[in-house]
Amino acid sequence: MISLSKKEIEDLPKVKRLNIINSITGIKPGNLIGTINNKKITNLAVFSSIVHLGSHPALIGFILRPSVNVRRHTYENIKNTGYYTINHIPNQLTLNSHYTSAKFKPEESEFEKCNFNEEYKSEFIAPYVKESYLQIGMKFQEEIPVKTNNTTMIVGSVEQLHISKNSIDNDGYIDLEKLNSTGIGGLNSYYSLTKIGTYPYARTSELPDDLK
Repeated sequence: MISLSKKEIEDLPKVKRLNIINSITGIKPGNLIGTINNKKITNLAVFSSIVHLGSHPALIGFILRPSVNVRRHTYENIKNTGYYTINHIPNQLTLNSHYTSAKFKPEESEFEKCNFNEEYKSEFIAPYVKESYLQIGMKFQEEIPVKTNNTTMIVGSVEQLHISKNSIDNDGYIDLEKLNSTGIGGLNSYYSLTKIGTYPYARTSELPDDLK
């Protein structure tokens, strides 16, 4: 096992340090966030920082990197319109999804440049990714500054949900493997997901005899 102190981590070459620290949390969900601006130009961006915040009300958050000297089209569009979509990345479109992170011009749409199709549902203003098997329509609720590193958590409420029929059971469990959803490790490594098992609610009085 390799052991590193805080000082040793800080002294690592920049790229190596970035790769290590961005990987240590393990597999993160791979999603595309779809937005539209007031000129009806759409934007699509890959994110791996999306996190569930609560189920009632249904809230989801994600982290935006510092915006100092860099325009964040996703952030601008969300603040201007109040709406956005979160779309699971299908395994077969990881390369297309990865290149949505390129610095396209404001008048260029990543949907078009990276070969994704826009989809609009139920008069929802923000575009969904047609190729995604799980799509979430979001409404902006608040932004929370993370002062330690000048990032921002965006918090939104779930307004719509569209899921492939064969991936959800009668109890509401969603099988991410059936959805063909993608995980992200570090900044640029993509993983397919394999279900290991589904277990009951954990109670101390019901510990299995075969725990190892």
